[in-house]
Amino acid sequence: MRTVLFSAPPARWPQYRAPLARALDEAGVAARIVTRTDAPGEVDYIVYAPNGGLRDFTPFSHARAVLSLWAGVETIVTNTTLTQPLCRMVDAGLEEGMVEWVTGHVLRHHLGMDRQILGQNGVWDPVVPPLARDRRVAVLGLGALGRACAQALAALRFDVAGWSRTARALDGVDCQHGAEGLRRVLGRAEIVVLLLPLTAETENLMDAERLGWLPEGAVLINPGRGALIDDAALLAALDSGRLGHATLDVFRTEPLPPAHPFWPHPRVTVTPHIASETRPDTAARVIAENIRRAEAGEPLLFLVDRARGY
Repeated sequence: MRTVLFSAPPARWPQYRAPLARALDEAGVAARIVTRTDAPGEVDYIVYAPNGGLRDFTPFSHARAVLSLWAGVETIVTNTTLTQPLCRMVDAGLEEGMVEWVTGHVLRHHLGMDRQILGQNGVWDPVVPPLARDRRVAVLGLGALGRACAQALAALRFDVAGWSRTARALDGVDCQHGAEGLRRVLGRAEIVVLLLPLTAETENLMDAERLGWLPEGAVLINPGRGALIDDAALLAALDSGRLGHATLDVFRTEPLPPAHPFWPHPRVTVTPHIASETRPDTAARVIAENIRRAEAGEPLLFLVDRARGY
C-alpha cells in the first residue's frame, strides 16, 4: 500500500477525492491518499500544486516523484530542496481547454467581433473580415499546448506560423526556430498567441523591440505566462496605436490588482486565468498512470528537465 500526499489548496480536495481514488483503482495501484501527514518519510508520491503551501521537500526522503497538477513549473523547478523527479501536468482536458480558448479568441479578433458586439450603437457598419486563409497567425511555443493550438488554427485554414527554441515540424504550420526565426514569425503576424514556458530565456520575450517587429495593428493573445511580456512596453505599444489589442489571461501578479492599468485600458481584454484549467477527471488519470509507471519501473510521463526549466 503506497501513501500519496495530496498537497494542494484545501478547496481542491473535494474535487479530486473521487476522481483520484477511481483513477488509482483503475490503474491497479493500491494507495491511500492523505492531505496531511506527521510522517513525511513514509510518503511515496506527492500530488502537488504550487499554491498548496508546500515549500520544503527535504522531509519527504522516500518520495519517488512529485506530480504537479499545473502545466507550468517555473515556481518550483528552482527549489533546491526538491531532489525527487518532478513531472508537469499534460492531459487531454487541459489541452482541449486551451485549444478552445485560443481558437475562440483568435476567431474573435479575426472576425472583429468586439466591434459588432460593443461598438454598433445603432450604426450599420458592414466591415467584412478576410477569410481565415488570408489571416496570418503566429503561435510562439510548440510544446504540447502550442502544437495543439497551431494545428487547430491550421485546420480552420488560418495561415499559421509557429516558433520554438529548437526545430519542430508540424503539418500545415510554417515552423521556425532560433533568433532569426522569431523575427520572421513576428514580422508577418497579425495575431500572436504566446504559449511558451517561463524560463530565464523567455522572460520579457515580448519587449519593446520585439513588439516593434509586429505589423502595425497586430493583436497579442497571452494564455501562457504573464512574465513573457514586458508590461510597460505593452502598454506603450497599445497607447501609441502600434498594437491593436491585447487579450491576456495570465499576469505577473494574480489575481490582477484592481488598480492595474490593464483593467480600464480600452485595448486590453482581461480574462481570469481560465484558458486552460486543470480538470480533475482527466488530470487524475495522468497522476495515476505516472504512479503506475513508477511502481513498474517504467519511464515517467512529462518529466521536467531541470536544466531547461520545463
